[in-house]
Amino acid sequence: MRLKILLITFLLVGLPLYTIAQLKPLSSKAEVSVITCGAGDELYSTFGHSAFRVYDPVNGIDEVYNYGTFNFDTPNFYLKFTQGKLLYSLSKQDMPYFLYAYQVENRWVKEQVLHLDSSEKNELYEFLENNHLPENRDYKYDFLYNNCSTKIRDVLEETLGKNLSFKENHLEKRYTFRELIHQNLRLNSWSSFGIDLALGAVIDKKATPQEHMFLPNYIMYQLSNTTLNSTPLVSKERTILKEKSIPKSNSFFTTPLFWLSVFSVGILILTYSDYKNKKRTRVFDFLLFFISGAAGVLLLFLWFLTDHTATAVNLNVLWVFPFNIIVAFAIIKKQPPISWLLKYLKTLFILLILTILLGVFKIQNFSPLITPIIIALTVRYLFLWRHLQNQFSIK
Repeated sequence: MRLKILLITFLLVGLPLYTIAQLKPLSSKAEVSVITCGAGDELYSTFGHSAFRVYDPVNGIDEVYNYGTFNFDTPNFYLKFTQGKLLYSLSKQDMPYFLYAYQVENRWVKEQVLHLDSSEKNELYEFLENNHLPENRDYKYDFLYNNCSTKIRDVLEETLGKNLSFKENHLEKRYTFRELIHQNLRLNSWSSFGIDLALGAVIDKKATPQEHMFLPNYIMYQLSNTTLNSTPLVSKERTILKEKSIPKSNSFFTTPLFWLSVFSVGILILTYSDYKNKKRTRVFDFLLFFISGAAGVLLLFLWFLTDHTATAVNLNVLWVFPFNIIVAFAIIKKQPPISWLLKYLKTLFILLILTILLGVFKIQNFSPLITPIIIALTVRYLFLWRHLQNQFSIK
């Protein structure tokens, strides 16, 4: 029995170590580099990408080690993605296949060859190979603190140790996480609006120079200002793929500002009509309260019931107030609880004012695209308060 246990232990622990130990050393012509890829059109590719490349023409090695992959076949994929529990993996791919995908997507690819001696190259290579083993390759992804870019920094620190020095003088200004995110987005876009709505006040703090490296471009800038044993870490840089200049058509009629403005104008027109006719459109009020409340509930879910660090302390819940989803069923009644609703509407008005003040004092930077909605909600809430107050007075 003891012999069997020892044999199993060897197979589970010893065999992977033996496999790593049997790696053929890289030749003197080998290069280890960091690959940085430009932004794509889809949201998942908006911020670019980073990866390691190991190239050894003597041993026929040209592999890309990519920490930015995940498995769509993961059980409960969408639930885990929403909860922030989805595992990302280190994958390995031949360089030509890796490049082909970026060529098809018309994204630039740049390479920074690292100035490493033979032992450092082999140590980094062995680390990546060991990290690629099935039992090691998965990690818990975090948009700000543990992604394909931060992994570049972490692996270099792990393998090169205290001789590695990240300088900071390449940063003329330190940005908040939100400002860094917006450097990769058009303000009047659905992705920008969605990110500002979903992410909380925690991303409005200034990022440290190390934290800037959650974005691939800043990893690239940082490596150009990093030394190893007082020698520049990057020995040479080159562009492997160039982006072709292709005009992109952006219609204002498909932007969030257009549709949010249309919705807001619709609220104002309906409110004016109700005011003139001394009535209120109960079905519309139900939809307005239900939709805004549902949005608030979603933000609370992202804040408290997920592992996403960037969705915490989201003060957008002040204007898409979660309790609206309950009040919707009271306000649709012909005879709602008026005295209670009057107090609730006052609270909503105060929360809208508070939202504006928090934005002005930069406690949280809200999307400027919500401005027409805030105006329309303020007008509607004031109308409802006045209408219900008159109804209460008549009674």
